[in-house]
Amino acid sequence: MKIYNTLNRKIEEFQPKNQECVTMYTCGPTVYHFAHIGNLRTYIFEDILEKTLHYLGYNVKRCMNITDVGHLTSDSDSGDDKMLKGAKREHKTVLEIADFYTEAFKKDTEALHIKWPEIVVKATDCIEEYIKIITQLLDTGYAYQSGGNVYFDTSKLEDYYRLTNHKVDDMVIGVRDGVEEDIAKKNQADFVLWFTKSKFEEQELKWNSPWGYGYPGWHIECSGISMKYLGEDLDIHCGGVDNIFPHHTNEIAQSEAYLGHSWCKYWVHGEHLNDETGKMSKSKGEFLTISLLKEKGYDPLAYRFMCLNSHYRKVLVFSYEALEQASSTYQKLKKKVLALKDEGEIEKEPFDECNTLFKEKIGDDLNTAEALTVLYAVLKDDGLKDRTKKELVKSFDTVLSLELLKEEEKRISSDLEKYILGKIEERRLAKENKNYNLADAIRLELEEKGVIIKDTREGTTFEIR
Repeated sequence: MKIYNTLNRKIEEFQPKNQECVTMYTCGPTVYHFAHIGNLRTYIFEDILEKTLHYLGYNVKRCMNITDVGHLTSDSDSGDDKMLKGAKREHKTVLEIADFYTEAFKKDTEALHIKWPEIVVKATDCIEEYIKIITQLLDTGYAYQSGGNVYFDTSKLEDYYRLTNHKVDDMVIGVRDGVEEDIAKKNQADFVLWFTKSKFEEQELKWNSPWGYGYPGWHIECSGISMKYLGEDLDIHCGGVDNIFPHHTNEIAQSEAYLGHSWCKYWVHGEHLNDETGKMSKSKGEFLTISLLKEKGYDPLAYRFMCLNSHYRKVLVFSYEALEQASSTYQKLKKKVLALKDEGEIEKEPFDECNTLFKEKIGDDLNTAEALTVLYAVLKDDGLKDRTKKELVKSFDTVLSLELLKEEEKRISSDLEKYILGKIEERRLAKENKNYNLADAIRLELEEKGVIIKDTREGTTFEIR
């Protein structure tokens, strides 16, 4: 496989440190609100990456964090504490907010057929790990205490900006637009490892530490969780392009200062999903969530299909017109696949040739658009038998995850459902009164309408045929 490595700014041949198991860390959500579809585009590309590795024969051990504490807009303690903001908005505790939106995020990933990582860790579960790392960074001179907080000293590193290729003079104060200078810092690029003094006095989640009662900075959680669960040598670290600086830059700084050696070999980042006015966010325009798309009648997998038709490293512009087109094309594709007949033998040589071509395309820096082109070519090939085509689709879909071979569920109107449930209740009462002729008549009436009822221990169920 070849993959673009942000660290070296080029496409490289993928060579994991351990051929038997690839370690992969993906930055997880800050669970203070629903994820918008721009957030979820990143998780789709990461899902494709993991499934491609599996498809190419690698075992993958993947870890993701859940940020449920202390995610500030900046390292200079400005902007909003997102978790606190969510708690105030909904009049709940921070942990209640975190649990609710973690579950909501998981449901969104399920709707998009994004595989849930085998290791998912809450930031609040690894406080001891962060304290251990910070203690050593202080002991070795990479960190210092100032103004009640603990900071990482970026001046101790010669190549702090190597992930971004910036020069120190090019960087503005702080890490985001509108950030004020933190006078407690020695250098403008220094970042907080542990807060004991913060403008957020209402912060609910705090812990005892050698430096006082407080909570961890944003960046330390990913380093601590990754090293605890994936070891000191990481193969792949993923995220959106907005994570490159400062988050991933700071992860590299603190992790390698702590370990004393290089930490992660491949840094892989997905581009933004923009709306027609610019970068998508939760604070402007219509809040585009998976739930909203479903309410408007779109299958979430049509959005996944839309993303796969673009490269993960290219900005994708969202519009309902584009989604409508993707949805129509996706439904036509499914219809064509479902029309394939399941008969005859698989033609081994053509199957292997097509499978190899698919591997080449998807293994070329996750070129999903070209991989879909291979799929279309298979379906159009009159020289291939339907059984071979069907098995190839099944194989490809282990990566694409578009449910191409799944029959559409038959939907019924609310009026029809009400009618069926009424008849089932009428039948139940007839049986209770030992009027079995009426009960049988109701069953036959429903069957004539294509409704098949089944009696189970839990009650009577039905399906539409």
